[in-house]
This record gives sequence, structure tokens and C-alpha cells, in this order.
Amino acid sequence: MGMAAGGKKGVKADINITPLVDVVLVLLIIFMVITPMLQRGKDVKLPSAHKSKKDDPKATDPMILSVTSEKKMFLEKDEYATNDLLKEAIKSKLQVNLATPILLKGDVTLTFSDVRKVMDVCRQAGAKGVKLGVEEQKDK
Repeated sequence: MGMAAGGKKGVKADINITPLVDVVLVLLIIFMVITPMLQRGKDVKLPSAHKSKKDDPKATDPMILSVTSEKKMFLEKDEYATNDLLKEAIKSKLQVNLATPILLKGDVTLTFSDVRKVMDVCRQAGAKGVKLGVEEQKDK
């Protein structure tokens, strides 16, 4: 007989970890591919702040408004060349839910007046408030 179950030496109790390693590697690849897609808005280097107020967990999902270092404006992933086009896009998204907050992610290289102009566009579009996105500094 080609296969002996137990035999004289007893039951073989080795653990086969090859399937476990295969599953872990597949999960690692999936997370490496999916994680960059989870970020909303454009990639900008945010200014840092010591402490930020935590958001209300019951709050609705905000609209992400990004302003890059080249002063290009993006609402989620869509680019808007002028303030008027951006204002109309914000108005149309606010018509669905007027209470939708706006999260403004401005690059750290922008001046205050650049960010203020975009905040004015949001106010003119009917936004109730604009939150500024910052990167929290780690205390040492």
C-alpha cells in the first residue's frame, strides 16, 4: 500500500503553513492595491496643526474640495478651471443635501488669500460652513 495512515511511527502532526502564507500574501497585495484608492480628493500636502477638534461621528460625509500648489481646484476628482464653474458645481451638489459639509484641503504652499478666495466661492454657492483639512502634529 502506497499510503500508510499512522503505521508504526504514529500520527503525523506537522502543520502545513503554505496555504496560510498564500492567503496572507494575497491579502497583502489586495490591501496594497486598494489603500491608495481610498483617499478622496486630490493629493495635497496639508498644513500641520497641534490639535484638531474631532468630528462628530453622526455628521454626514463631506464634499472634498482640494486646492493644489498650482492653484488648481478639484471638487472630489473633478477639476474646475474658474471660480464660477466651481461655484455652480458646489451649488448643484448642495441641492441634493444642503447640510453637506465641505472639507477644504489646501496645499501648505498656498497663501491665506488663495484659500480665502476658495472659501468665498463656497459661501457664495450656499455652503453653511467650510472645514479646513490639516495634518495633526505628533507630540514628542
